[in-house]
Amino acid sequence: MRAIADFDGARDPASPMDRLREIRRRSAAFRERFLDEPVITGARSLDLLRVPYPSWYAFTGVYAQAVVKPLMVHLLTRMMVLRFIDFDGQPRTLLFGASDHERGRATPFFQRLAQKTPSFLHGAMAPVHATVPQALKDCGISPTEVDYLSFDHLHTQDLRRWLGSGGFFPNARLLVHRQEWASASALLPLQSEWYCPSGTEGIEASRLIAFDGSIQLGSGIALVHTPGHTEGNHSLVIRTPDGIRVSSENGVSADSWSPEHSRHNAIRRYAKATGSEVILNGNTQESSIDQYLSMVQEKCIAGSAAGHEFANCVPSSECTPHWLLPGAPASHLFGEWSFGAMHIPKR
Repeated sequence: MRAIADFDGARDPASPMDRLREIRRRSAAFRERFLDEPVITGARSLDLLRVPYPSWYAFTGVYAQAVVKPLMVHLLTRMMVLRFIDFDGQPRTLLFGASDHERGRATPFFQRLAQKTPSFLHGAMAPVHATVPQALKDCGISPTEVDYLSFDHLHTQDLRRWLGSGGFFPNARLLVHRQEWASASALLPLQSEWYCPSGTEGIEASRLIAFDGSIQLGSGIALVHTPGHTEGNHSLVIRTPDGIRVSSENGVSADSWSPEHSRHNAIRRYAKATGSEVILNGNTQESSIDQYLSMVQEKCIAGSAAGHEFANCVPSSECTPHWLLPGAPASHLFGEWSFGAMHIPKR
């Protein structure tokens, strides 16, 4: 792994606008460099779980003055299986967003939401598509093959089944920003609403790779620090056949990074009225200014792809239509996607 110094000091200027200009400039330069990287060996995203989520969090600010105000939207959580070659020439497997949603239901916000919902509606409101073991089996990948787990941040995550004593992934280590791990161990009430109680307890230090700043894991794959949604938030950046894809939960739909192209009037009009070029997923808003800067950083790195006019930013939890909650603000759906090979021999 190699440290990425491209963004060091970019957020140092006192003026937020000066920070924005500097981040935009550095992100454009990073994009040009990263486009010279080879496409990673293979990737596949797999649906795990749908969850109802308040629209005023999903699209912060948009519905404050809108006439039509949807109460909830549905987020579809996905796991990405990524195959790449590290800097020693070894094939590696990373799972990004491998959520143990069975235990994640203990997250205080979702636990209270479930208590307020009649039990016979639980399956319809939060339908399960697959567990992580089922999704891996569908890819033909053994748990022993997994080298790394990573999450853009640790909201709702319970890691004990995966990385605790006798865990499901015996050889995997967690790639986590050092600040995110520190935050998860000593939460304020504002944060604890969204973290699974005891979800990081009992994980041995040997199972962690805590990093500062941004790092590149191998050819065509990086984790870029994008603080704001949480202090330790990071985004997955991968070189793909269609250019560069960036994934995080800073936003929840293609509209979040490209609101000017939204087919939903409330989002497009809000962006035009305020001049906002991104719409935050703001359930905690640990730092709204930093999150705004991070989303601009993500869209500048990703660029757009042939076939649509939206930034190539793929939400790790995507706002998607559902019969119980129609009219989801999602002008372009990334859905499940894949490319390349899932199986590469060890050298």
